[in-house]
Amino acid sequence: MLTALYCVIRRDLLLAFRRRSDVLITVFFFIIVSTLFPLGVGPEPALLRSMAPGILWVAALLASMLALGRLFALDYADGTLEQMLLSAEPLSVIVIGKVCAHWLVSGLPLVLLAPLLGIQFDLPAASLLVLFFSLLIGTPVLSLIGAIGAALTLGVRGGGVLLALLVLPLYIPVLIFGAGAVGAEANGLGGSAHLLLLGALLAAAAALAPWATAAALRISLE
Repeated sequence: MLTALYCVIRRDLLLAFRRRSDVLITVFFFIIVSTLFPLGVGPEPALLRSMAPGILWVAALLASMLALGRLFALDYADGTLEQMLLSAEPLSVIVIGKVCAHWLVSGLPLVLLAPLLGIQFDLPAASLLVLFFSLLIGTPVLSLIGAIGAALTLGVRGGGVLLALLVLPLYIPVLIFGAGAVGAEANGLGGSAHLLLLGALLAAAAALAPWATAAALRISLE
């Protein structure tokens, strides 16, 4: 199973680097949204610091959603997904590999860029560190939950809108705890409690989402 997992991750990463424009769209969207807010609200440092956690987390959430539609769509269009369902390996293992590749392509760049973008909001170094760790823990949860929605809306006309309606309510706890961790650290309360709650969400999503996604894929392909 580990060999199959490695092969799926390697294959999806190779395909993603061949379509670098799709990856760059997600990164540029995150940068543009995060940069426009300071220009729009003005240079007041206290206001920027108070708004920074919510703005950066909402921008990361929306940017990660841009790539969800491509998680299974290309494999569904060329028939590869049907061959994966017929594989001897468990479908949940294949799903884990695809979600890992999706996070490496669309989530990890946001995690690395967020502290740099947080500087323009005048966030202190401790808050930038908490922002980094909150996104490092939270963005895999977004990918795992988003995979369920992407599988349920596979092949559906207007699936992008339906996908957003399905996953956005499930993203709210991640957004609250992720932005809350940075806000609590900025206010001197410490963000460890919020990070622990994010870790609990990650553990639950890692345990349940692959099997739910595999079941949704079987339903969508029947």
